[in-house]
Amino acid sequence: MITKRIIPCLDVRNGRVVKGTNFQGLQDVSSPVELGKFYSDNGADELVFYDITASAEGRKLFTDILTKVASTIFIPLTVGGGINTLDDFDRVLKCGADKVSVNSGAIRDPQLVYDAARLYGDQCVVLSADVKRVDGQFRVFAKGGREDTGMEAISWIKRCVDNGAGEVVLNSIDTDGVKGGFDLEMLEAVSNAVDVPVIASGGAGCAEDFVTLFKTLPKVDAGLAASIFHFGQVKIPELKQLLKENNIPVRL
Repeated sequence: MITKRIIPCLDVRNGRVVKGTNFQGLQDVSSPVELGKFYSDNGADELVFYDITASAEGRKLFTDILTKVASTIFIPLTVGGGINTLDDFDRVLKCGADKVSVNSGAIRDPQLVYDAARLYGDQCVVLSADVKRVDGQFRVFAKGGREDTGMEAISWIKRCVDNGAGEVVLNSIDTDGVKGGFDLEMLEAVSNAVDVPVIASGGAGCAEDFVTLFKTLPKVDAGLAASIFHFGQVKIPELKQLLKENNIPVRL
């Protein structure tokens, strides 16, 4: 049986890890280099690094900090933020990323997913979808959750997977930072629509939320969280022990 992955997320702005609620009100947390090493040493299965204002500010991702993070960790690293071209993929991979996450860049140019998957392989291309309910519909948002694209999310995600995205990170804006549990309804809709790994993001408030996630939606491959790990409310080794006790396969 495939083990479920636990993935901390570093939302980086101006070289520092920050965290907010519903993508708003960002607070400074820590150095991404120190935090990345801590997670690598303490049982995280993978690490996600998002330069969260790169797309909104129309600039390239900060590669100096990224290179330092990649050189200090020993787990797979997914990187996103300001990924708009194949050159951006190339630059980030050369900094030490294992996978590249694309969001606004794919919305601007859907061909990017297809071209990147052909060049680097499906396993390298991660679709990050920021999704929010609007008028009873799951809607895709761009630029770090700031801009409603008007696109229905499930069909958009399916299209990107058909184009070669090998993994989907589903960020529910509705539950982001609220700590009331993962967005099970949204996750179920996505995991039923695609046959690639789906990573749940947004809403984890306690260790039990991960148990509920994997018990309710066995198709979901991983749980991603930020603040509960950053502020020590949930410690990854203890979380994995709890999952194991609930017969959920994890790497200890």
